[in-house]
This record gives sequence, C-alpha cells and structure tokens, in this order.
Amino acid sequence: MNEKEKLIFQLIKKNPYLSQQEMAEQLGMSRPALANIISSLIKRGEILGRAYVLPEKNHIIAIGGANVDRKFTIEQDVQLGTSNPASVTETVGGVARNIAENIGRLGNRVSLITVMGDDHDAIYIEQNCNATMSLDLVEKLKDYKTGSYTAVLAHSGELVISMANMEIYEQLSPTVLKKYESIMQNASCLIIDLNCPLETVEYVKEFAHERKIPFAVIPVSSPKMKNMPEDLQGVHYFICNRDEAEKYLNMNLEKFGHYEKAVKAMLQKGAKYVVLTLGEHGVMAGHDGTVTHYKAIATKNIVDVTGAGDAFVSAFLHGVLNNEDFKEAIQLGLTNASKTLQSDKTVREDLTKEKLLEWRNL
Repeated sequence: MNEKEKLIFQLIKKNPYLSQQEMAEQLGMSRPALANIISSLIKRGEILGRAYVLPEKNHIIAIGGANVDRKFTIEQDVQLGTSNPASVTETVGGVARNIAENIGRLGNRVSLITVMGDDHDAIYIEQNCNATMSLDLVEKLKDYKTGSYTAVLAHSGELVISMANMEIYEQLSPTVLKKYESIMQNASCLIIDLNCPLETVEYVKEFAHERKIPFAVIPVSSPKMKNMPEDLQGVHYFICNRDEAEKYLNMNLEKFGHYEKAVKAMLQKGAKYVVLTLGEHGVMAGHDGTVTHYKAIATKNIVDVTGAGDAFVSAFLHGVLNNEDFKEAIQLGLTNASKTLQSDKTVREDLTKEKLLEWRNL
C-alpha cells in the first residue's frame, strides 16, 4: 500500500462505521478521491468492505458517456490516399462525464455511471476524473472498447472526417443500473445523456418519477434523439439545442416564434422545465406554461466551442439544485458557457463555485 492507502486502511480499522465524508474530512482529501482508493483496496482484497454504511443523500448521479476524444490536425494541405503529417491532442469527453466534472468542480458530490472497456483508454479516463467525481459505479466490460471519438481536421480547422466508436453504450442497460438502485434512490438528482439506449432512459425516468427524484435529460446530438421517450412525464429538466428540438418535434425552427412554440410543445409532453439553447441567440426556457427568452453573454476571443453546451447544463443544474431561482440558474449556465468558450479545455480547470459567482458578477 502507498501512504494514502495506509492512512485510509488504519482509519477504517480504527472505526469501520465512519462515512466516506467523515473520513475525507479527517484526512483532508476529497470524498471522490477517497472513494476510489477504498474501491481499489476492496478489489485487491486489502479490506472486505465497511461494517455498516448509511445511504449518502444529496448525491448527484450522471449516467451516460465517458469517451476519449482525439483530434488530428493535418499540418499541410489534405492529401487523400497517402500519409499526412499531423499533430494530435487527446482529451477526456462524453456528455455525462463532462457534466459530472463541471458539477464536481462546482463543489457538488457526484458519481458517474457508465460502461468502459478494460483497456488503456479506461485508465486514461480514470486518471483524469478521480479528483472531481466518484467512479465506484463504473462497469468494466472486457469484450468492448472504451468509447472514443476521433476527428481529423485540416490545418484551417475545418473537419475532414470524424469517427465515433460508441457501441459499448448499448450495454448500458437497465440490468446494469438495477445493481445501483439502493444508491440511486438516495440521489438529489439523476442526470442521463442519450448515449444510453431508449429502454434505459425510460427505466430511469420511471424510477425517478416513482421516487420523486429530480431527473434531467441531456441529448447528445440530433441522431441520438431516437433514444428520447415520447412521454416526458417525470422529466424535471429537459435541456436541448435547436437541432435536437427540430428532430424531436419534427418541425423547423427558424425564428423566435418557432422557438417559443417548441418549448411549449415539450412542456405539453410533460416536462416540468424545458430549456432550448440557441448558441449566440441565448436560450428560450419555460415552466408552468410561461416561456422566456434570455440573451446570450457576448463572448470575445472564442478559443474552442467544445464543451460549452455541457458547461451551460452543468452550471444551470448546479444552480437549481442549490436553491437558486430559475432565472439566476439560467444566468449561471450562460456564464459558464461563455467562459468555457474562451478556454481550450472542454471543462475549465479553474472552475469553482466561487469563480462562477465572480464571473457572473462581472
């Protein structure tokens, strides 16, 4: 055992009834980091588990994709049929994972439920996520590769071709989630992305509805709208962009009157809150039959648009789950999206609850 493992081992030996939060506070470390070390000790047989564990409440759970994203940028003019000199960057991604990291950096307790292969990419994701979220509920599947997205860009930044290997998420079934029902039922919010199969989304929707747990659905792309339930009863927060709304409602959205009509249509399907994101045109949001437009924050020096949508979702949910009113939560989301546009990171590494409020008040 390393030094941290020895400290945790001795603390559990001394008092096996301590909660993870109590242990984390005594050791001066984050609860997700401690949880991952305990999980490792259990897997290695150093400890058999804890004597008695009370359910941990006020716990956000994100369900869905965790990928490795790679971008190859060709240094000269693209030449098909031959080798092209290129530079490459590698980052962690996936909508549910991105949201979990944002929410974790904002000081919330969050766990990720996903499926990954037993491979190098899974290790890479774990190394980059341990500090901001718990990975205790991740399933490793030996016969599948961890989800990945690879983009080839011309030196101008234009996309040449992209490839996505997301087959593994078909295995993120209700059977997997049923193992964690005792943990899910104590969640303060369940968040799911549409990398999950339709049957999984419907299962979590009904699970949350029966137990009155706030439930948020976040699409991944317009093609993934095939995994969206027709009935939105039980969906607390449905947050989508214009393309996704067009696909879901089978209607063209070209002006503000259309956006308002779309939000009302999704509210009529049963969602309690609907937020339609419109990029530089802000958001159109509705609840209780009222629809309001919120202007985007003017953003200069945009570096990368990747992750801005997930940043909005995360800060908005952080707001509503921490008792901010709906309007203020929207503004927190717009603020985080704007600041993420100015970063080359999918999730800003300097993001904190205090920083978000500071940016909001500028």
